[in-house]
Amino acid sequence: MDVIAPQTPLIEAQELGKDYGRRRILDGVSLAVEPGSILGLVGRNGAGKSSLLECLLGLRRADRGAALVFGKPPERMDDADKMRLGYVPQQPDGFDWMTIGEMLGLIAGLYPRWDAQLAARLLDTWDLYGDRRLSTLSPGERQQVAIIRALAPRPALLVLDEPASALDPLARRTLLREIVDLAMEDGTTVVFSTHIISDLERVASHIALLHGGRIRLHAGLDDIKDGLRRLWWPASTPLPEAPLAGELSRRPLEEGGWSLVLRDADEQAGRWPAEARLNPLQLEDLFVELSA
Repeated sequence: MDVIAPQTPLIEAQELGKDYGRRRILDGVSLAVEPGSILGLVGRNGAGKSSLLECLLGLRRADRGAALVFGKPPERMDDADKMRLGYVPQQPDGFDWMTIGEMLGLIAGLYPRWDAQLAARLLDTWDLYGDRRLSTLSPGERQQVAIIRALAPRPALLVLDEPASALDPLARRTLLREIVDLAMEDGTTVVFSTHIISDLERVASHIALLHGGRIRLHAGLDDIKDGLRRLWWPASTPLPEAPLAGELSRRPLEEGGWSLVLRDADEQAGRWPAEARLNPLQLEDLFVELSA
């Protein structure tokens, strides 16, 4: 097994590109996830979040660029590497002929760090009985079983693709709590895609926004809250064609004027028209601004 330096990203994209026919879904995506961080990957439906995660894990072949997991291409991962990886796809499937207990028992035998107490606790919390056949479960229950299957090995790297999409609010809260516990207790690095902004605010340490095939923003949650602002630029003053200092996006408003997202805008006060207004930016507003 290759020796990984402590600060080497556990998962990384290097100029990844992916096309579906004539549509370019990923266009030179570069992303390195800091060890021990919880990265929330956000983007509109169809932005390519699932494709990016699948390319990163080697489940889908990228057309350009490279992916690294534990410092190596995903196709070079050995059994020891795979034991350190947990993954929940957007639509879990497989093992339909088995009961929950049979499937988890089979998987437990493959992972030396399998936490039977964690698995049992989550089964009890979610009222999942071991004798139920997987083929009889609802989509939400299938997702819960897939989450247990990914969490119980206590992986070093946990990748979740829209893990809460079929969960009710209580089940979502349980999942988010377990993600935080893994990160705090084991130093697990977590990557999860979601469109639920409140989930990001509860657990994410970092956020990456995918739009137009590229990463539009990748930063720590605290840095985003403290460093980004929205600037309303009045229609009465022409907006310079060149980007303003720290500008991340601009869009015209129906009522006239412009809405801009700026980094470190507080340091630039006084450089704009007197009518301009600088406002705090909530995560949901930021998502709208950068995805417009």
